[in-house]
Amino acid sequence: MRSEPGTAQLFVLTGVQAAGKTTVGRGLAMRFTRGVFIEGDAVREMVVRGRVEMSPEPSAEALAQLSLRYGAQALLAGQYFDAGFTVVVEDVILGRHLDEYVAGLGDRPVHLVVLAPDAATAAGRDAGRGKRAYLGNWTVAQLDDVLRHRTPRRGLWLDNSRLTVDETVDAILGRRAEAALVRAGGAQRGTVSAPLTPAPAAGGNAWAEPAE
Repeated sequence: MRSEPGTAQLFVLTGVQAAGKTTVGRGLAMRFTRGVFIEGDAVREMVVRGRVEMSPEPSAEALAQLSLRYGAQALLAGQYFDAGFTVVVEDVILGRHLDEYVAGLGDRPVHLVVLAPDAATAAGRDAGRGKRAYLGNWTVAQLDDVLRHRTPRRGLWLDNSRLTVDETVDAILGRRAEAALVRAGGAQRGTVSAPLTPAPAAGGNAWAEPAE
């Protein structure tokens, strides 16, 4: 089933690692005649030397590179959306960074989808795929905690633990009104309007701020 709403749309998909963001995001973009998919890992891997990964206690350099990655995605998404393409962009965007990421997309209408399979499902998917996300800095439990307890409840939260890729895409399209972010006065309601800036390296988890 293809979706032809008549105008370009901009979808932001987030969730923990191994939530299904890449396969679902690509499948969603394929439902549109003019569809673009921007994969977070592809942008991250553009840094071929000197890359510093995020961790529960990130360095200033890790946060600076995260800011660059998110900013590059916003630029790409904006370029294609403004040219009339429906854009699906995905990455791990959690905690305080979620509102800042959305603000970076300007006044474009955004559909936000948070894929939230249970932690056991995410761990099983990670174990069964070629690239392993949870062998390094994060455990499934740590990142799942940030998602559920530190991330603002915006957009459509979808438990895709028992859904196939096509079923997940169908659910997103069928519930897109829930994913649409409400803007007031040209700005995202309840968001931080400042651009993403690195937080101090000291002081704990950069994502660990209470959700509203």
